[in-house]
Amino acid sequence: MPLFSSRTSRRPRISLALDDAELTRVLGRLSKRGGSGRSADVALVASLLEETGDDWDRRSHRVSVLAEATADTGVAAAWLGREPNSADALVFHAWAGLARGMRDGHLEDAAELVSQCHRAADLGPEDPLPWVALIGVSRIERYGQNDVNAVWREATGRDRWHREAYMQMLAYLSPEEGGSSASVLDFVDVVRTRIPANAPCAAVELTAAVRQYQGLLAQGGVRAMTAGQLWEGGQIAAALEQAAALWAKPGFFQHAAAPADLNVLAYALCAAGRAADAHPVFQALQGVVTSWPWDVDGPALQRFEQHLAKSERGRQGGIGGS
Repeated sequence: MPLFSSRTSRRPRISLALDDAELTRVLGRLSKRGGSGRSADVALVASLLEETGDDWDRRSHRVSVLAEATADTGVAAAWLGREPNSADALVFHAWAGLARGMRDGHLEDAAELVSQCHRAADLGPEDPLPWVALIGVSRIERYGQNDVNAVWREATGRDRWHREAYMQMLAYLSPEEGGSSASVLDFVDVVRTRIPANAPCAAVELTAAVRQYQGLLAQGGVRAMTAGQLWEGGQIAAALEQAAALWAKPGFFQHAAAPADLNVLAYALCAAGRAADAHPVFQALQGVVTSWPWDVDGPALQRFEQHLAKSERGRQGGIGGS
């Protein structure tokens, strides 16, 4: 499905699949069947991933979404039990375990998950996804920086601009997960000049800025009151300006999670008091909403709709809005 179209904007809705029509179809069939059709569910997931082939970007999106959606259903275990030497089954089982671990704050069996990732990497040596999953494991287990750097090199050596690899590494380095603000800044400084403007991982800098902004709001007091100053100058302001000028243009982004990145841009522009400038971003999204970053201070859909309305008013009034 094309990211942008000439149709009137659709009603906002939370969409895990984003604008992936085939993934939406499979998710819909899984949800209707519940836990009673495990064999058929396995066939649906396996078929979709086989069709995705070596499109590593879309494969990552589909695996992560499907793994989260089926994490508690036994689909991953049933597939691996049927095909223990399938790289796809191993990757999917690892990601389902990782999804539960991210939700629960701990892994059921970290050693087994690591082993599955390495087996999947051996069976599919060109696929970056087993290595990206290992970065996710490292987030929960807090493995050392040197070990994680080595895994990072394996992942990006297979797909240099792999979005999920960058986002997992950003999270690993964050102060919320045991890293530090300095580590995040160092990472962003190193990668910003290397990443093409339309690469799948292009949103890593703006994502870091939004997390920093939300962290300031969460602290309350003076820091929360002055959080908006983050957008007013320096490299963050320059990154926001470039994104606002480019990202919403038809065809600029081609990667599977582009709507998620556009949600981040729309949020950042609204946080910066530039609601009118966010209007073309909202229009490009065609109503596709992601929970984060909107859900930090209320229901995501409600907050999205409030800012959408504000952007429309700002556009009509010819001002940035706030």
